[in-house]
Amino acid sequence: MPAGVEDDAVETAEPIEPIGHVRVVYLGPVAPHWDVQSDFGPADVIDQFRDRAQARLVLLPPHDPQFRRNRERVVRDAERENLSLEWDLGFLEEVAEA
Repeated sequence: MPAGVEDDAVETAEPIEPIGHVRVVYLGPVAPHWDVQSDFGPADVIDQFRDRAQARLVLLPPHDPQFRRNRERVVRDAERENLSLEWDLGFLEEVAEA
């Protein structure tokens, strides 16, 4: 393979600018536990994402074992929709080192 062809493939893998931003906020121990807020982005995309995220998190506080699995599903959903995602759990999270 010519050297220039490989370089072109690497250059096209630039990150794509997100179309919107959402923040998932933990409201506390009394249901509803979660609020999904948006700073910018298409309203229809944000509303559909909000519905799916709230369906996954509706009765799950952050300390529930199911929360971790459903959180990953929300993260993947945001990646598919090309949304920038932020979590506000009300406390500092421990960063797992690989």
